[in-house]
This record gives sequence, structure tokens and C-alpha cells, in this order.
Amino acid sequence: MEAVERHATSQPVRAGRHVEFRRGIRDSLPILVGFIPFGLVLGAQASRHGLGPVEVGLMTGLNFAGGSEFAAIALWASPPSILLIAAVTLLVNSRHLLMGAILAPMLQHLPRRKALAALFVMCDESWALGLADAQRGAGHLQAPLLNLPYYWGIAAPLLATWLVSTVLGAIVGPVIGDIEAYGLHMAFPAVFLVLMRGMWKGMRAARPWLISLAVAVASYLLAPGAWYVLTGTLGGVLAGYWMADDVQESQP
Repeated sequence: MEAVERHATSQPVRAGRHVEFRRGIRDSLPILVGFIPFGLVLGAQASRHGLGPVEVGLMTGLNFAGGSEFAAIALWASPPSILLIAAVTLLVNSRHLLMGAILAPMLQHLPRRKALAALFVMCDESWALGLADAQRGAGHLQAPLLNLPYYWGIAAPLLATWLVSTVLGAIVGPVIGDIEAYGLHMAFPAVFLVLMRGMWKGMRAARPWLISLAVAVASYLLAPGAWYVLTGTLGGVLAGYWMADDVQESQP
């Protein structure tokens, strides 16, 4: 009898997880459309530097951070400067330290293995959508918690699409020539415009975004390299910290 009751109560839980997972897939679809051309461009660029489909698949599957992968390919030479590539990759990916720190309190209800797996597949898009969903569903909770099935519904298709499209780009790149001539590189800003639209809460709440943009642009113009990624992120985080009370008051 007890086993039957446990089975009965587990059915709604599994059904709810499936629903949330499908909801995550549905919300990821607009971003997936942008991932495909973006991945094709990266794979084609990598093939011009002598990387084959296997090497590209290992890079994009184990790293899963498009900005640092483009930076690494841009610095790729024969032989490659491993220390320089590693340093620039670390600099570009440094924003993940802040993103992970923001997400960490929302993972406290999860076992360590599940939390680490969620952080491994974290990218800008899955982080933004997962964070926004957790904040919307906080309700009476003092701190929002990450909806893991929904998060994986976003992260898993994004990772799979990124892996397949970059490998495909490495395969077809040498055949069709300069794939950037088709304007596919515009998919990257388009994806982030979609994310910003989904997280938009008004101009008052967007002031940290604008400060982050201003700091990043200034760093890009004044300092060589990829420092604008780190300085823009830090500028936005500090602005958000100082304006937190004011921003919260402006939200409904």
C-alpha cells in the first residue's frame, strides 16, 4: 500500500518536470535560431585555421562559451601561443565567475553533482532565462530558486545546437568559402537583443545595463584586448549593487 502511494505521488512530480522541461525548450527556440548561423561562422573560421570537425567539437562541447571561442580562433597561429590563448580565454570567460556567483544561491537546494552540472552547461542565454524565470517564480520565498527542469530545457538544446552547428561549420566552411559574407555574424547581437527584450522591466531598472554598456565601450576604445568584457561586467554589477533598492522600488 505504501509503495502504491509513493508511486501515485511521484507521477505528478514527474509530469510537472516534463512540463517545465518542455517549457524551457519552447523558450529556447528563438535563441536556437540565432545559435545556428553563429555556430556555422565559428566552425568555418576554425577550419580556416586548420582545425577539423573533431577539434572544433571538443572545443565547443567542453568550453561552451562562444565569445572566448571566437577570441581563441582569432589568436590561433601555427604553432599556436597556448599561454596567450589561455589568458585571453580566461579573461573573456571571467564574466562566468560573476554569473555563477549570482546563480549559486539559487542552487543551494540541489545536490552538489546537479549544481555543478547546471553550472557546466551555463551560458549567457541559459543564465539569463533561468535567472529571469527564478525571479518570476520566487513568490513568497525569501530567495528565488532555480527551476532545474526548466533550466535544462533551455541549456540542453542550446548546447546540442551549438555543438552540431559549429562542427557542421567546420565541415562546410572549406567548401563554401567565406561564410561571413552571408551576414551570419549578425546572429550574435540579435540573440542578445532577444534576451534583453525578455528581461526588460523599464528604463529605470535598465540603468545598470546602460552603465555596463558605457564602461565596456570606453574600455574597448581605450584599452587593447578583451578587457571591455571584464570591465563592462564589473561596471554593471557595481551599478546594480548601488542601485538595487531604487531598482526594486521601480518594479511592480
